[in-house]
Amino acid sequence: MEHSLFFWSVMGWMVVWGAIGGTVTRHAYFMRDLDVTDARRVGVAVGAATGPFGLIPLYFKTPKLTRLWKVAPWFGVLGLFVLAFALSDPGNVCVSSGSFLTSQIANGLIMGTIYGLMALGLALIFSIIGIVSFSHGEFYMIGGMVVYYVTAVLLPGWNPLLAVLMACALTFCVGALFERAFLTPIYDGRVERPIEYSILVTFGLAFFLQYLVQGLGGANPVKADAFIELPRWRWPADGSVIVTSRANITLFDTIFVSTPRLMAAVVSILALAALIWFLFRTWWGKALRAVAQDRQAAAVTGIDPRIMNMLAFGLGCMLAGLAGAVLVQAFSWLPQTGTIPALRSFVIIVLGGLGSLPGAFVGGILMGMIEAAGAGCIPDPTRAASYLPAYGMVVLTLVLLLKPTGLFGRKA
Repeated sequence: MEHSLFFWSVMGWMVVWGAIGGTVTRHAYFMRDLDVTDARRVGVAVGAATGPFGLIPLYFKTPKLTRLWKVAPWFGVLGLFVLAFALSDPGNVCVSSGSFLTSQIANGLIMGTIYGLMALGLALIFSIIGIVSFSHGEFYMIGGMVVYYVTAVLLPGWNPLLAVLMACALTFCVGALFERAFLTPIYDGRVERPIEYSILVTFGLAFFLQYLVQGLGGANPVKADAFIELPRWRWPADGSVIVTSRANITLFDTIFVSTPRLMAAVVSILALAALIWFLFRTWWGKALRAVAQDRQAAAVTGIDPRIMNMLAFGLGCMLAGLAGAVLVQAFSWLPQTGTIPALRSFVIIVLGGLGSLPGAFVGGILMGMIEAAGAGCIPDPTRAASYLPAYGMVVLTLVLLLKPTGLFGRKA
């Protein structure tokens, strides 16, 4: 009880002094006719991390808010939170077990990489077309369903990587055809309210795909076999290798990693590298970037924005399908599987900055780390799993309050 009271006392300190810091710091910079763009965020971070000890010098000195001022105080906030958690619950497995903590960090990085891949597709669509696709989760679901039915029902024993390629091709074609059929009226000026129209048609596509898959395959959960059966590696001090299981990989006798998730992360990293090469080394990729920067100028140079719109939507759907195709070996799959990943992708692109591809990937990794920390450090595993969707909502709220443009976003 005393430990819990200490933790919530520290949290109250951070909230109160953070609110005071955000108010008084902005007021101080405003009264001195200084730039107040980042004053509130810096004041919140300094107040939460140091209380009056840092706010008083900041209020009277009003230094220039360089990048160091914008970043360093947040590490102080994180450090204070971790210290308060460790002191309030010293028996927690995240505090007492270093091997468990390193395993959670490793799994958070792995899942964050996969989250980033899916969010990349949504960010690509928004950066080119300027709409948010509410059917993104259904393409994620379709990618997994294609891999399962190809490898387990239609062609048992077939190479799963070929099934992954089939999932990518199918989701790309469906996305491109949908863009041509239903989003073209937006560019032709035939729709008076394009934002509302895009929301409605992508929502409609989401319901259609979800119930189409449920009607064709049923509502029972399915799961594909692991693509590659790797042994569980154990590296003792003598350097020998011991094979004990095929479910996980154990590195340095401390880090436990799920084999299917690790393989999915490897595929995600390769896909990210291929996307970077495509965007920066090919004519089509450079054309996409040109349309994202200035649509009219790109059209003057001979680039057809409509073709780029179709390509961007197809690629975005394909990235979501790829994320689902590589994760169907790790989780059970349902026609409703895409709902939570879609919501998570929306949070990630807001966190990274709407339309920012690097921000989407970095945001995905941060989200994976946050979920891994939350799921691992809550003592009750049942509650920890049920809280996973809530972490994204907390992150979304904090980002909208403190930095609405996201980590890498720019003001319009």
